[in-house]
Amino acid sequence: MSQTLLSILAFVPLVLAGVLLIGFRWPAKYAMPVVFLLTAIIGLTAWDMSLNRVIASSLQGLILTAAILWIIFGAILLLNTLKHSGGISAIRRGFSNISPDRRVQALIVAWLFGCFIEGASGFGTPAAVAAPLLVALGFPALAAVVLGMMVQSTPVSFGAVGTPILVGVGSGLDKTGLSAQLLAVGSDWETFFHLIFSRVAITHGLIGILMPLIMLMIMTRFFGKNQSWKEGLVMAPFAIFTGISFVVPYMAAGVFLGPEFPSMIGALVGLAIVIPAAKAGFLLPKDTWDFAEAKDWPIEWMGSIEMKLDEMAVGKKPISVAMAWAPYLLLAAFLVVSRIFPELKAAMLSVSFGWKDILGETGVSGTLEPLYLPGGILCMVVLVTFFLHRMQFAELKAAVSESSKTLLGAGFVLIFTIPMVRILINSGVNASDLMSMPVAMAQLVADSVGGVYPFFAPAVGALGAFIAGSNTVSNLMLSQFQFNAAGLLGVSGAMMVAAQSVGAAAGNMIAIHNVVAASATVGLLGREGITLRKTMLPTLYYLLAAGSLTMIAMYGMGITDPLVVTP
Repeated sequence: MSQTLLSILAFVPLVLAGVLLIGFRWPAKYAMPVVFLLTAIIGLTAWDMSLNRVIASSLQGLILTAAILWIIFGAILLLNTLKHSGGISAIRRGFSNISPDRRVQALIVAWLFGCFIEGASGFGTPAAVAAPLLVALGFPALAAVVLGMMVQSTPVSFGAVGTPILVGVGSGLDKTGLSAQLLAVGSDWETFFHLIFSRVAITHGLIGILMPLIMLMIMTRFFGKNQSWKEGLVMAPFAIFTGISFVVPYMAAGVFLGPEFPSMIGALVGLAIVIPAAKAGFLLPKDTWDFAEAKDWPIEWMGSIEMKLDEMAVGKKPISVAMAWAPYLLLAAFLVVSRIFPELKAAMLSVSFGWKDILGETGVSGTLEPLYLPGGILCMVVLVTFFLHRMQFAELKAAVSESSKTLLGAGFVLIFTIPMVRILINSGVNASDLMSMPVAMAQLVADSVGGVYPFFAPAVGALGAFIAGSNTVSNLMLSQFQFNAAGLLGVSGAMMVAAQSVGAAAGNMIAIHNVVAASATVGLLGREGITLRKTMLPTLYYLLAAGSLTMIAMYGMGITDPLVVTP
């Protein structure tokens, strides 16, 4: 079989997933087992993978599934704990002091707070934390998931204290070979690496200015009683102000401080600027926007957790707004501290369960670090909240029980989705010496478009994230491929790898298992295709903008780096 046909065949599982989820509106619990089975068949036949490697990859996927379910459980448990303690009622009350306008609440909770959680934790945590919090504030469950998924964009490249850059790009490139080449031209790895992440920060920053506005327009168009783009667009002055308040410190941190803190610094500065401005009514329209009454919402908007919130708020002991927010502030603090202090990080990582070289397959390993993962930190925060809010044991027990039940649906979907991903990624080891399926897809795109490939480089990164559900994994798989493509075209390798990272961040908005994880936190499993149809719009904006900026940088501005060699 020719390489072109093989590359086309590699796309088939992804196309099938899209057709079933978006076209036929199948729930993921039906679609993903079919897609997993097809992926395994292609791996065994066309890719000549051994049965042992397919099984090992599936087992690796199950270990990763356990890690993701642990995060989902922690996020839901924190919400349910606050629900039973009366904290959610206080948070809802507190927002009326900032602004009763749902558009303002979306910018503060989903965008700015979500960006901070992404910077501190990454790995899908923002949607898992922000979505249930938005539901608790009175947002429809589907709107909460869509907004939570849209946060998986600008802050993602610098999420988890810079992991997608430090680990994804840093380990995805041939550092040893590049260091030798750079030394030969009077440069070094640190200088080249700085070029990459500073260009990631600038590209994201320019695109991210409009993300808060796009978020509001999608919310008012698809979830407003008037289904109006305009009701979001009238917020343009304040939304763009919010975007600028985030991206200016974000870009500055990315260029001058490094890849660890841009998202966190951008979010903290943004919150410090935007909250007082909202209280003062700065740049806000005179009208206040809200959803229709809950009784008028379509059934597809509503999750199973939603119906219980108001019932639980009634008759609870009053908690101050500051005390109600304290668990989320503690969560942010614990996440940051656990990531930046090496001794503490090492201690938390020391509690680890895993399987190295599963079934003897080299490089196919899986680990579960219950304390270091956000799920462990969320559970720690829950224990602190139990004492901080002076809860009864029965209330905590009820929160644990409700949270456990919510996991069942997500677990069934993810035990097929993530093993499918691992088969794709691990397919590079095979009896026919073929490149892995994701790289084969990227190669097909590059061969098809020639000199305009830089425009499509972000889309290739997004494809990697769509497959893996991770910016970091996409960068690990495709950074060297993107650098090599730049060399063949005689353009900036650093800019091409930056475009890869930006696109991989945007791809998280449509990554299937991220949608499943976010949906699980609000009891919305089975409607993943509806979410994907809406998050496709901001993803297209992001990729078109990133591709255009990459073309302008390379061919318009002539941006270069030490390793550009004209072929």
